[in-house]
Amino acid sequence: MSRPLAFVNARLVDPASGYDGPGAVVVTEGVIADVARTPDLGALSPDVEVVDAGGALLIPGLVDIRVKTGEPGAEPKETLKSAAQAAAAGGVTTMVVQPDTHPVMDEPSVVDFILRRARDIELVNVYPAGAATKGAEGERMAEIGLMHEAGCLYVTDADRPIVDSKVFRRVLSYAKAFGVPVAHRPADPWLSAGAAASEGEFAARMGLPAVPAVAEKIMLERDLALVELTGANLIVDQVTTAAALESLERGLARGLSVTATTSINHLSFNEIDIGDYRTFCKLDPPLRAEADRQAVIEAVASGLIKVIVSAHAPAPAEDKRRPYDEAAPGAVGLQTLLPALLAFHHEGRIPLIDLIRTVTAAPADLLGLAAGRIAKGAPADLVLCDLGAPIVVDLDALKSKSKNSPFDGRRLQGKVRRTVVDGRTVFSG
Repeated sequence: MSRPLAFVNARLVDPASGYDGPGAVVVTEGVIADVARTPDLGALSPDVEVVDAGGALLIPGLVDIRVKTGEPGAEPKETLKSAAQAAAAGGVTTMVVQPDTHPVMDEPSVVDFILRRARDIELVNVYPAGAATKGAEGERMAEIGLMHEAGCLYVTDADRPIVDSKVFRRVLSYAKAFGVPVAHRPADPWLSAGAAASEGEFAARMGLPAVPAVAEKIMLERDLALVELTGANLIVDQVTTAAALESLERGLARGLSVTATTSINHLSFNEIDIGDYRTFCKLDPPLRAEADRQAVIEAVASGLIKVIVSAHAPAPAEDKRRPYDEAAPGAVGLQTLLPALLAFHHEGRIPLIDLIRTVTAAPADLLGLAAGRIAKGAPADLVLCDLGAPIVVDLDALKSKSKNSPFDGRRLQGKVRRTVVDGRTVFSG
């Protein structure tokens, strides 16, 4: 075990308790031993390492529930180790990796492989999400119960919507029996097929194959109907359009067990950022119109969208440096999630404590994790961040093996000074 650690003279923000103010924290044997809502803790033992935060922000470690890696099967894109290094540098102390690997994570042995690899790496907490269907092909239900026993936190087919409503109903019913959430991307597959952008004037001028925003609403309406039928717990994987938000609001008003997420990319960029066919801005779902982006920001501010994810999806240069409609979608985001999120605090759009909740307490509570809070006895997963420190995102400085970030060159504020996982310092900036 590492030596005891104390943070003093910090601005403590803990959304789980609703506290934002001066604070100090003592960490011992991997857990939080004491929390004070005063700048200091008085006399401490000589063997305690004391970190004077100097008024810097001390928050729970971020919980990112949608992370892709290339391991197993596509390690040149990203390994679990390189993803964990990027996570630590970005203040992400817990990440949930997606099942669309090679082989697909659709059975307990692959879940066990991920957990063992994460223990060997010993950086951040890594949990797997299991595939909802065999091979993530949407045809036959995977072994949800056995994967849950092995350690997967939820099931999903990642970017592939489950088209067959009978299959999806079975997945929801079976997952409910084990108390396992089901994450699903709301995208009508026929309207979305071959799309590289959002339908509208911009896509037409650029000559890009496009998908209408209603494709998201159509699939979400079906999903909400099946949730009402089965009583299952649904995670809506990345809401990006105003039309879908209307459906979500009606579903929640009916008392459905639904939690919506969105990505930091869709909060930060719109379709115009594609510019001159900039493939780093090709995402799945594609970037939307500015009206949709503003609607999503307002949904986060109101609490309609409860969780923000990095949607970390590494793609090497050979997959991105292609004609726009042929380039692989996706962007890395573990290292830029926190400073990009803080932009909405600096702009006065969303209160700081509410922003931090979307990446700490909210995702932790959704998946039943003890993380995401600063409380006595909680896991010692903490991030010390200089809230006002300027950053210029530089691809060469990113820890990920792939460098496909739409934030390249963007000026942000919020530099991670230290990341602590289970009481161990895993990053010091």
